[in-house]
Amino acid sequence: MYGHLFVYGTLRPGDLRWPMLAAFVDDEGVDDTAAGAVFDTGLDYPAAIFGGEGRITGRTYRLRPDTVDEALRVLDIEEETVEGLYRRVAITTDNGTSAWAYEYGDGLDLTMIESGDWFTR
Repeated sequence: MYGHLFVYGTLRPGDLRWPMLAAFVDDEGVDDTAAGAVFDTGLDYPAAIFGGEGRITGRTYRLRPDTVDEALRVLDIEEETVEGLYRRVAITTDNGTSAWAYEYGDGLDLTMIESGDWFTR
């Protein structure tokens, strides 16, 4: 099981859901990128689709070993309540870290964020 989480949107420090994740992280995180594209949903949160030629800007965190399962359970529940059918997927970041990330599923009108960074949309 992966002990890292790549975040690109509202789970990043300074955004709405960072406090939900902060209790579970074991480090300061590292700036990172991953293959894919990030989109504006028009609902004050982004959507990501991993893979392909583009780059998604985010941050990768090591989750505390004693709370990995709880962290993923809490985040899975939260992501399931968000419109867009988000799901947890395994990725490898550009720094070479195997990590979990939340990928968009279906059902929303999306606008690509050309920069790949939710914070600089």
